[in-house]
Amino acid sequence: MKRMRILIAKPGLDGHDVGAKIVARALCDAGMEVIYTGLHQTPHQIVFSAIQEGVDVIGLSVLSGAHLGLSERIVNVLSEQSEADIKLVVGGVIPKEDIEMLQRLGVAAVFTSEISLDDIVKTIKNMGTRGG
Repeated sequence: MKRMRILIAKPGLDGHDVGAKIVARALCDAGMEVIYTGLHQTPHQIVFSAIQEGVDVIGLSVLSGAHLGLSERIVNVLSEQSEADIKLVVGGVIPKEDIEMLQRLGVAAVFTSEISLDDIVKTIKNMGTRGG
């Protein structure tokens, strides 16, 4: 069975990555391969890293309040690159009233700050691998 590959990204000027690193570690501990892009990534950098790494899921960590615009840009770039089968999940400081809009944009899952690591891992595992 193919091991899931997840890219964890910190877009924009948001410089707080402790939560992203904690989620990355939990995903690694669950047997997934995790690529962490580091801070200050643009939507294009995130998508091209995801394509280059052949990931199944992009995990976007956003604490800046720019989650709607960043998510929309990433979904659009994935579509432009014919890579819409790479799933996008978004976590961080996400107001509950924005969850439905994120889902309409094409975000596969939204993780608010209240969700447990176990639930994040379980949700991502259930997404499966691309083409598998």
